[in-house]
Amino acid sequence: MSMLTPPGMGGKKYRITGDRYPRMRRPRHRRRIVLTLLATACALGLVGWGTLQLIDVFGGRTGTAQAAQDKKHCPDGGRKTAVRATPAAQKPPAPGTLTVNVFNATQRSGLAKRTADELKKRGFKIGKVGNAPAAYDKKIKGAGILLGPTAAVNGPLKVLATQLAGAEQKTDGRKGAELDLIIGDAFKDLATPQAAAKSLAVLNRPAKEPARDATC
Repeated sequence: MSMLTPPGMGGKKYRITGDRYPRMRRPRHRRRIVLTLLATACALGLVGWGTLQLIDVFGGRTGTAQAAQDKKHCPDGGRKTAVRATPAAQKPPAPGTLTVNVFNATQRSGLAKRTADELKKRGFKIGKVGNAPAAYDKKIKGAGILLGPTAAVNGPLKVLATQLAGAEQKTDGRKGAELDLIIGDAFKDLATPQAAAKSLAVLNRPAKEPARDATC
């Protein structure tokens, strides 16, 4: 009896038949394959991105993009300009540096002297006092006229105007720096010392320039 014959089979022999046999294969590591593919794809992506960056740098795209960004934030078309310092505005002269001639163009007597005395108390220097020249005598309907050289427009005339509200300011071809205050028919009195001082303080206050962006 063969050792392959199971007990109780009457001594019959059996043999295994068939032409197919199971093959012993090693299990596939699918996870490792997937990770390898992902790593390869990432590496290729990085290489491609780096190539595009080099093309942008040497091809000028980066400069174009920066110019577009500057144009978005800068109102002058993207051109960067440096902030320039603005020179301080010239301070108006003090009343004590101004000489004022006071003339009366009305029919009321004593206005020129009384007005001149009050201006002197407020620090102005007084020149001539009397009746107005023929070109203005009895011809001023308003409160008065302030007359001076062309150079006095932005300084001395404005300072004198703080003392007489509503006065008209004019210039002529005089060579000297003296100012004329010509009293008109609507004149009642000079501005109160408090109102004049307030107007003078506003005139001496420096104007504030709007801030500019240093990057534009």
